[in-house]
Amino acid sequence: MRRKLVVGNWKMHGSLEQNQALLTQMMADLNGLRDADCAICVPHPYLAQAQQLLKGSNIGWGGQNVSPFQSGAYTGAVSARMLADFGCTYAIIGHSERRVLIHESNVTAAASFGAALQAGLTPIFCVGETLEERQAGVTEAVVGSQLIAILNTLGLDILSKAVQLRAVIAYEPVWAIGTGKTATPDQAQAVHAFIRKRIAERDPDIARRVRILYGGSVKPSNAAQLFVMPDIDGGLIGRCSLVANEFRDICLAAAESACVASQSISD
Repeated sequence: MRRKLVVGNWKMHGSLEQNQALLTQMMADLNGLRDADCAICVPHPYLAQAQQLLKGSNIGWGGQNVSPFQSGAYTGAVSARMLADFGCTYAIIGHSERRVLIHESNVTAAASFGAALQAGLTPIFCVGETLEERQAGVTEAVVGSQLIAILNTLGLDILSKAVQLRAVIAYEPVWAIGTGKTATPDQAQAVHAFIRKRIAERDPDIARRVRILYGGSVKPSNAAQLFVMPDIDGGLIGRCSLVANEFRDICLAAAESACVASQSISD
């Protein structure tokens, strides 16, 4: 059974003072979390603070983006090796906001995915469709093209490296990010099942093992219904990761759903 994972994405929020209070509260709230994994991806200037505060806790930390390049004349870019220097476990790759605002392509995102793996990080590779694409009925075509870019850019051998470092896929319907709209559990499950099926076409074992997170306006009121879906293995959380008790409740919902699934198997 895949272990649930909840990852907070702070986006461009935070300050040293706010972060201190928020992370301290999260550590207290989640100290007893045993049946799910959790992590926070912070803006790059706060990686040292996250490392200092979270080291030794059960909360992992990571960055929000990775350059496809290891080093060089790329002003403003951050390499995977730099994230590793700060003890990061995770790196968000190909988030829709970067695809839209920074014009990152499928090829760039795939190259960044490979760079993260090369540095020993666990990439969280984001895929998802816009509202217009969903209404046009091309969700699977869009998500499929984003996934296949990894193999087209990096080759089939990248799959073994990806599973070794527990690479994660995050399905984020663009129309549900920051809008308050959420895919219904059945809508989200359908896309998650498609993603797993598409991976299974290349390697069934990897498809069974890879964790696929849902990332479209997850909140305490809908987390439990989403996390009990068979192919939803947790969440990539935006706004609610900035509120300690809301993030705690989502993590607890993930842990509870894992207990429910375990009980169902034993029965």
